[in-house]
Amino acid sequence: MAALGAPLRTLRALLRELRHAAGRSYRDSPAYHHVLAAFRAHRVTSEKLCRAQQELHFQAATYLCLLRSVREHEALHREYHGRGERSPQETAGLVGFRLPQQPGGKG
Repeated sequence: MAALGAPLRTLRALLRELRHAAGRSYRDSPAYHHVLAAFRAHRVTSEKLCRAQQELHFQAATYLCLLRSVREHEALHREYHGRGERSPQETAGLVGFRLPQQPGGKG
C-alpha cells in the first residue's frame, strides 16, 4: 500500500466490497454499521485534530485490501479449480489447439 488516498474514497470502496460479500442486505449487517460508526467517530472537526483518523484510515484500507483479495481469489478459484478428468479434446481447447482429424471419421 503506497498511498492511502482520500478517506471518503476508502469508505465507499469498503462499503462496495461489503455489498459484494453480503449481497443486497448489506445495510442490515453489523459490519456496515460498525464501519460507518467508526468513520463518523474519527472524522476531523474544527475543534480537534485527531491522529487516530490516520490510524483508522490505514486499518480501513488494509481491510479493504483483504476483502478485495478474498473476492478475487474466490473468482479465480471458481474459474480455474479442477473439475476432474478432462478429455484430450477439451484439454487441447483450453490451450488453443485442435486435435488432428483421423481418417475414416474417427476423430
